Amino acid sequence: MLKKSLLALSLGLIALNTSAAEKAPTNAELWKIIKEQQAELDALKSQQQETAKKADATDAKVESTAAALDLSSTASNQNKTVIGGYGELHLNRWDNDKPGGSDKKEMDFHRFVLLFSHEFSDTVRFFSEFELEHGVAGEGKKGEVELEQAYVEWDYSAKHSLKSGVFLVPVGIINETHEPDTFYGVERNSVENKIIPSTWWEGGVAFSGELAQGLSYDFAAHSGLALATGKFQVRDGRQKVSEAKADSFAYTSRLKYTAIPGLELAASVQLQEDFTQGAGATEIGATLFEAHAVYQTGPFGLRALYAQWNIDDAINTVASGADKQSGWYIEPSLRLNEQWGIFTRYNEWDNQAGDSADSNYSEWNLGANFWLSETTVFKFDLMRQEVPAGKDEYAGFNLGVGYSF
Repeated sequence: MLKKSLLALSLGLIALNTSAAEKAPTNAELWKIIKEQQAELDALKSQQQETAKKADATDAKVESTAAALDLSSTASNQNKTVIGGYGELHLNRWDNDKPGGSDKKEMDFHRFVLLFSHEFSDTVRFFSEFELEHGVAGEGKKGEVELEQAYVEWDYSAKHSLKSGVFLVPVGIINETHEPDTFYGVERNSVENKIIPSTWWEGGVAFSGELAQGLSYDFAAHSGLALATGKFQVRDGRQKVSEAKADSFAYTSRLKYTAIPGLELAASVQLQEDFTQGAGATEIGATLFEAHAVYQTGPFGLRALYAQWNIDDAINTVASGADKQSGWYIEPSLRLNEQWGIFTRYNEWDNQAGDSADSNYSEWNLGANFWLSETTVFKFDLMRQEVPAGKDEYAGFNLGVGYSF
């Protein structure tokens, strides 16, 4: 604008000079014209200065806001850090059919979990799972505070990765995916509790990747289970990576097939070098074999799993038949609509299956899930057990609410 005004002034003066022959202005007229042009120039300068001041003020506000939010240094980090979680409240009303046995009638906020993950780069990330069980933890309390996962994962090639830290063992259906909105029933199934000791995590290193389209593998070398003196059930051996004994290690391999939409087939094998972690008179090795199928076609779903431990005979000095511990279940389900789903499940398991004595447990579940949204759910199921003579035998119902985000 200023340059244009100067040009106009110059052209005006030239025009006046070239037309002087016709009518030459007086000195007073020339002075008047110059004063008018100068006034216009002063106004333009003032306008530009005001605009510059406003721009500086705007820049200052932007810089101040950026400083307050630390956008320049943390915006990208904030975008790469994710917080999630899940939780579930249970009501159990079980009658004990054993003469003189105690009923189970309780309400429990079973799990409150927070998940934290961060992406350091396109190939390096961190993931963790922090859990409070049973509402209150501390000396004399029934709850526990647990770190179920805390590992760094590195994609060392396009289809293969390595993770190291504390992670969930790649075995079974629910051990790695156990948010309450992802399965039927208030309680997790008994086979993936008594035989596969879910939730089951260890510390170590694991490799994962894709061998072909829809065919993936996992291999992990990690801390092992440790059965204390007088214990024989697999679940009692979980150390939870809490000053865990590491006299010997364990190794887990899995193959998973998912090339057909809606179908998952998987098999896992685990080798435990010594169930006692050097505390026994002799080493007790063990091998776990697990296979499962998950199928969803339209509204119909099906889950089936079989798992078996083969343990060195030395464990039979603790409990007869404990050298073989096995179980299986089958669970058909029907999704009626976006909100309602119904299921039934039959479970069998035996932690002393290595002899002919009656030590087999079975359990029926029948119930429904009602999803308020995709990841919030109300649950109801009936349950009934058949157990060996003289053992606690429960029948009753469960109510629950769960969520994940």
